[in-house]
Amino acid sequence: MIRRLLLVLALLVGGWLALCALFFVWPRMAPPPAHADAVVVLSGARDNRLDPALDLIRRGLAPVLVISGAAADPRWRQARALCRAGRVDSALVICFEPRPFSTRGEARAVGALARRRGWDRVVVVSSTFHLTRAHMLFRRCYSGRLWLVGTPTPWWRLPEEWAFETGKLAVQLTTERGC
Repeated sequence: MIRRLLLVLALLVGGWLALCALFFVWPRMAPPPAHADAVVVLSGARDNRLDPALDLIRRGLAPVLVISGAAADPRWRQARALCRAGRVDSALVICFEPRPFSTRGEARAVGALARRRGWDRVVVVSSTFHLTRAHMLFRRCYSGRLWLVGTPTPWWRLPEEWAFETGKLAVQLTTERGC
């Protein structure tokens, strides 16, 4: 009996790890285009999302950098400085605080910004483990062309991130299905 329970547990954990690999380690995402209307940096991992977004801006990918949640995190000094300056190189910087403070709130805010400003090509930068759910939410709230760029997360944080992301993805697939 105990061997069967251990076997079932091993199969469940193995299945979950396989799904984590599929959705959180190697999500299928197209590379960013040659040009977009805006590059959006999602809040949450202030230490690894902004620099890749700045690289895209400096390569001339988009004339606008959008930063989410900088005001809510006093430790995200670089983002807060960019928000105060309103520009980085030749790009405009737009900062906003999502309501609610979540990926869903970010998707709603970017969808509204895109409608107001006429954007039809947006690149979103987030942690790789977050791309599957972010893509789902942005698809629900934004009707233009969308690309997502993943950034790495330290390996020791991944099991915790996968566990949280599994729960959040389950909620988005079941109870919170709209924008």
